[in-house]
Amino acid sequence: MIGRGRNCKVVFLGDTSVGKSCLAVRFVRNDFFQFQEPTIGAAFLAKNITLNDTRYKFEIWDTAGQERYRSLAPMYYRGAKGAVVVYDITSEDTFKGAKSWIKELKTKTKNCVVLLVGNKVDLIENRKVDIDMVEDFVKNHHLLYLETSAKTGKNVEEIFKTISKNLPKDSEDVQFNESLDITLEGDNKERYTIYNCC
Repeated sequence: MIGRGRNCKVVFLGDTSVGKSCLAVRFVRNDFFQFQEPTIGAAFLAKNITLNDTRYKFEIWDTAGQERYRSLAPMYYRGAKGAVVVYDITSEDTFKGAKSWIKELKTKTKNCVVLLVGNKVDLIENRKVDIDMVEDFVKNHHLLYLETSAKTGKNVEEIFKTISKNLPKDSEDVQFNESLDITLEGDNKERYTIYNCC
């Protein structure tokens, strides 16, 4: 059955090994792989959800974290409605990297919901990034913020709920297959596509 819903391109950005791919796969497939191969170029995943009686089509671009692929990033975040900038709470360097990504997004995108995500809260005892410093940064830059764990699933669905709640009113209304819809609180039907490029 064909229906209508809101289209949302979401890009995942951040340094290598912060858990971008793990978060995306946890959301789309509800899977977690302890040893995830580094993304080459970018991977594409898609999932339709129903939230508060509104259907959303999320097209997720999971970008590579290695510096040599950084120049490709604008190709993926161009036209994105949401950007998830991920850092590892156990690594101060990845938080510095996240701040750099946010600065770039602020200067090169318009009407893009930017969500800063501190991943790996399952390793909270190894936290190296001071939460007060993060909260100050979030407040000063008017950002949305969540802490997550791809391993346990903590707040992974909340990433997409938060983006959907903050989308601009004029987000694109599109046709897509209702049979691929899922409800976040419902069963586990999904559409999952992944490929590497470059």
